[in-house]
Amino acid sequence: MARPKITVVGAGNVGATVAQYAVEKELGDVVLVDVIEGIPQGKALDLAQAGPVHGFDSSLVGTNGYDETADSDVVVITAGMARKPGMTRDDLLFKNAEIVGSVVEQVARRSRTAILVLVTNPLDAMVQLAWKKSGFPAERVIGMAGVLDSARFRTFIARELDVSVENVTAFVLGGHGDTMVPLPRYSTVAGIPITDLLSKERIDALVARTANGGAEIVNFLKSGSAYYAPGASAVEMVEAILKDKKKILPCAAYLNGQYGVRGLYVGVPVKLGRSGVEQIVEITLTPDEQAAFKKSADAVRELVDKLKL
Repeated sequence: MARPKITVVGAGNVGATVAQYAVEKELGDVVLVDVIEGIPQGKALDLAQAGPVHGFDSSLVGTNGYDETADSDVVVITAGMARKPGMTRDDLLFKNAEIVGSVVEQVARRSRTAILVLVTNPLDAMVQLAWKKSGFPAERVIGMAGVLDSARFRTFIARELDVSVENVTAFVLGGHGDTMVPLPRYSTVAGIPITDLLSKERIDALVARTANGGAEIVNFLKSGSAYYAPGASAVEMVEAILKDKKKILPCAAYLNGQYGVRGLYVGVPVKLGRSGVEQIVEITLTPDEQAAFKKSADAVRELVDKLKL
């Protein structure tokens, strides 16, 4: 039986980490694509040589073109620029829209039945763009955001309460960025809502740290941004898809009336399986949560309108 085929576009830190975690879990064979000559080839060969040590037989191919990506089951798109000093968010938006747009055209043509997982920022707008450019049904174009945001929230909750991260579930809705909407009453430790375990002040502090999670790491690293947790989060989605797990994860998905939003990609809990987004899980929000969610969706819509999608 042929192994599933996973293409990772962008062989920078995030892409290389996605490739690493994917082969370590033996989720499939990996094609690593990047515009820079030698980088995907070198990283693919290096990672392949970890196979005997880690015990994976997945094949790895590095390439600067797209022909090797043909008939991929899942394509993870991490290609794009990080924000440089002096760049506005709009500069980044248009530059990455150009990059992601051309990547999607190349992969969609060669893998008509693939599921696209977008990681490039500004995330929600890039997913909307990828959906438009690919012509794929919306359930096969998904954004990785909420898995990462909840992983950060879970880390902070576990440290605060000195409990295992495995006991902690967290719930995060909305766009990826400072308008994200963590839901403490749905975030639990061994089934107990954190609202029963922590004061409102402590929860608010953890929520703020979560929303600022990416920036906190950028400030430490100076040049570059987070990649271990983003890579792990993308691979959790890939695994749920390829193994048809029906796993409920917060992802950027296309809303058509759910949560009062229409025609827009925003982060919500979805059921992920072999056909992509198999269900959008709708929960009842309090008026405050609904207002925060609407604000988040409005921020996404503003970017999408700028790109004239």
